Amino acid sequence: MRTIFTSESVTSGHPDKICDWIADHILDEALRQDPTSKMAVEATIKDDFILVYGEANTKADIPYAKIAKDVLRKIGYEEEYEVLVKVNKQSMEISNAVDSNILSAGDQGIMFGFACDESKGYMPIAIDTAHMLAKRLEEVRRNNPLLKPDGKTQVSVEYEDDQPIRIDTILVSTQHSADISQEELKKLIIEDVIQPIVNPNLIDDQTKFLINPSGSFVLGGSFGDSGTTGRKIVVDTYGGSAPIGGGCFSSKDPTKVDRSAAYYARYVCKNLVANGFCKKCQIELAYAIGCPEPVSINIDAFNTSKHTNEELLEIVKRNFNFSVSNIIHELDLRKPIYTQTTNYGHFGKPYLPWEQIITIK
Repeated sequence: MRTIFTSESVTSGHPDKICDWIADHILDEALRQDPTSKMAVEATIKDDFILVYGEANTKADIPYAKIAKDVLRKIGYEEEYEVLVKVNKQSMEISNAVDSNILSAGDQGIMFGFACDESKGYMPIAIDTAHMLAKRLEEVRRNNPLLKPDGKTQVSVEYEDDQPIRIDTILVSTQHSADISQEELKKLIIEDVIQPIVNPNLIDDQTKFLINPSGSFVLGGSFGDSGTTGRKIVVDTYGGSAPIGGGCFSSKDPTKVDRSAAYYARYVCKNLVANGFCKKCQIELAYAIGCPEPVSINIDAFNTSKHTNEELLEIVKRNFNFSVSNIIHELDLRKPIYTQTTNYGHFGKPYLPWEQIITIK
C-alpha cells in the first residue's frame, strides 16, 4: 500500500518562532543567573509591538525588553519595536506543589516521545528533511540580501508498506526583496537550498517543487502576520508522525514536565531504537501536579519489535527513571541550553542531552 505523509518547518523569522526564541532567551538568561528559576514567560508580536508576559520565580535580574529587541536584531529584523512587559511572580500554590520535599511536576499533562529508523537522527524523514531545508534557507538568506527572514518549508514523502521510497513534493515559501523576480527566486531556491540538502535518491522526475506558490512574499514577519509562543508544537516535535501533548516547550523551565518529560520520552524512544529493540517507538507519559512520578506510562513499538509492548515497558522501567528530579538530573536540564532548541525542532540534534545514546540492558 502506498501513502503520502507531509511535515512542515519554519525559519527563525516566522512570527511564532520569533516569540518562541524570545521566550527561550529569557529562560536561558534566568537559568544563567539562577539555575533554580521557575519560568513561564511568553511573548506575542504584531507589527512593531511585542508583549512579554507570564510568571517568573527567580533571583535573576532579567532585562525583558532588551532581550526581545536583541532577538529581533539577531534574526535580521531592523525595525524599531515597542515592548510591553507584564510578568508576575509564580503562584505560591503552584510553587509549593513543585517544591515539596521531593521535586514534583509543575502541572498535570500528557507528553509523547517518538523515534524511528528512517533517518540518521532517528527522526521521521519528512520532518527531518523539512528542518534541514528551513535551516539551509536561513543560511542562504543571511548571505543574500534578496532573501528575508520569514520562511516555511514542507515535504511530502511517499511510503510503500511503511517504508519511505520517494519525495513527492517539496514546498518552500520565503520572504524576499521586491528586487527579485519569481523566476529568479525559484532558480535560487532549487539550486542553493534544495539541491544541496535533499537526498537525490528520493527525487525523481515526478517530484514537484513548489517555490512561493502564492506568488510575491515581500511583507513578512510580524508585519505580515501575528505570532505567539507555543503555536508551532507540531514543528517542534515530530511533524505529525506522533501525537503531541497538551503543552508547548518554549518558555518553560525543566520543572514543567510539558518540556522535560517530553524530552525524556524522546530519550527513551531513541535509545530503544538505537539499541535495536525496535524500529519505531512511541511512549506516552502522564503526570499530575505535585506528584514526583508519572501516573502512567504507555509504549507502542508498532509491531516492529521481537518483544511485546509489555516486555518493552519492563525493559524501559529497568533502564530509565521517570521521576521529575531524575529527569532534570540525568539530562542536566538546569543549564541555559534552550535557545539551541527553538529553531528546526527540539529533537534530532545530536548535541542535545536527550539525544545521547546509551547502552540498554
